[in-house]
Amino acid sequence: MARSATDWRRLPRRAARYAPLPAALDQQLLRALQTEGVRQLYSHQAAAFQAAAAGQHLVVSTPTASGKTLCYNLPVLQTLLQEPQARALYLFPTKALAQDQLAALGRLTAEIDAPLRIDTYDGDTPAAARRSIREGAAIVVSNPDMLHTGILPHHTRWAAFFSGLRYVVIDELHTYRGLFGSHVANVLRRLQRVAAFYGARPQFICSSATIANPQALAERLVEAPFTLVDDDGSPSGEKQFVLYHP
Repeated sequence: MARSATDWRRLPRRAARYAPLPAALDQQLLRALQTEGVRQLYSHQAAAFQAAAAGQHLVVSTPTASGKTLCYNLPVLQTLLQEPQARALYLFPTKALAQDQLAALGRLTAEIDAPLRIDTYDGDTPAAARRSIREGAAIVVSNPDMLHTGILPHHTRWAAFFSGLRYVVIDELHTYRGLFGSHVANVLRRLQRVAAFYGARPQFICSSATIANPQALAERLVEAPFTLVDDDGSPSGEKQFVLYHP
């Protein structure tokens, strides 16, 4: 049988679509972005910031390397700078991904004078450091399993954190499917019950790779309406898409 390409399509390059930095952005955050070379946003980043500022739960679904990280870091840091008692919880499915995002946050907040403490809280966190993280971290970076086994069962020790919890960021949302997704959904239900006990109703910001049903998945996991941001404004080079019959 002859080998052949059964279909071959050219996907043209796409220019970036930009939006100005939000006028309401805190001046320290604005300077930090400019130091990092960010002087304007992609259109989907601006849409995400507007949705978050309006108090909506949102899910961002755009391709890899399209700048999804800024979609949740900007509204979270904006709120933390305006409300010193506010807190945020970042959940990642793997430790490696959490460390990458922690480094990105560190670079951005290094240019900010306000004390924004960011810590990882997982199975490798030394016991001696855990109390200070519970009491002093503005952003806690963790994972669903640690939330289930190491944070929620000891919520009385986390009273200050939960009472100020404003944002829950869930990255790589598309990984929470099937049996694992069912487990995470129950953990998130418990998280919301505990937060409500301390008087907090956190806003959820989720990010996902491009999947068919990001909004439906987010709404099933969190059991709340979500705004979908999926109109990618980042640039893309030309691609060749080939279906090959061997």
